[in-house]
Amino acid sequence: MSNDSLNSADAQDERQAIADYGRKMLEQGLTKGTGGNISSLVDGSFMAISPSGVPYEEITAQDVPVLNFDEDVVLGEKKPSAEHSMHMQVYRERDDVGGVIHNHSPYATTFATINEPIPASHYLIAFAGKEVPVASYETYGTEELGTLAVETLSDQYNACLLQNHGVLAVGDDVASAFETALMVEYCARIQYQSLAIGEPTLIPDDEIEHLQEKFKGYGQNK
Repeated sequence: MSNDSLNSADAQDERQAIADYGRKMLEQGLTKGTGGNISSLVDGSFMAISPSGVPYEEITAQDVPVLNFDEDVVLGEKKPSAEHSMHMQVYRERDDVGGVIHNHSPYATTFATINEPIPASHYLIAFAGKEVPVASYETYGTEELGTLAVETLSDQYNACLLQNHGVLAVGDDVASAFETALMVEYCARIQYQSLAIGEPTLIPDDEIEHLQEKFKGYGQNK
C-alpha cells in the first residue's frame, strides 16, 4: 500500500482515539507505566498504533504512527509499539475487528500467570466469549506471540490471555475493544474473589450465546 491512498482525516481521528484511550487505560488501572499498546484500523488498509516507550499521558495524535500492511510506517515519526506485529496479525485474520487493546490488568494477568482461562462465573464474560482462553507463552514483540494469540482468539473470542504476560482484547473499534478489556478485568476479579470464599457457579454455554445476542441490541443499538 502507498501513503497516497491514506485518508489523512480518518487517520487523524484514529490517532486521536489511540491517544485518548491510552490515558483511559491508565485511569482504569488496566496497565502501568508504558506497558500495553492500542491500535486501530484506518481505511481498511492501514493501522494506527501507540508509539513505543512514550508515557500515555504525553502521547498526542501526532505521536501515533500509522503503518501499512507491510508494517512500514507511512505517517508519523515515532517508532511503533514493539507489539505491532501481533496487532497486524489480528487485522489480517479477523475482518470483523477494527480496534485492538493489549494491557496488563492485574486480575486478568494473574490468571494468565497461572495459565488458567477465566470461566463464565459472571454474565459479562459474554463480551469476550464463553470464557477467556489462554495463549501459550512466547516472547513479547515476536511474530510467534502474534500467531498464538490469533489462533487462540480464532473467530470465537473477542479476548484472550497471553500466558505470563497480559490480555489481548478486540472489537469493532477502539472503544468496543476497550470495553471488552474492562469486562475481562472485571470478570477476572469476580472469579478471583469467588475462589477465595467458595466454588463459583458457572453459566452454561447456551446462556452465554443468548447473552451475546442480547448484547447486540443493548443501549442505543437497533
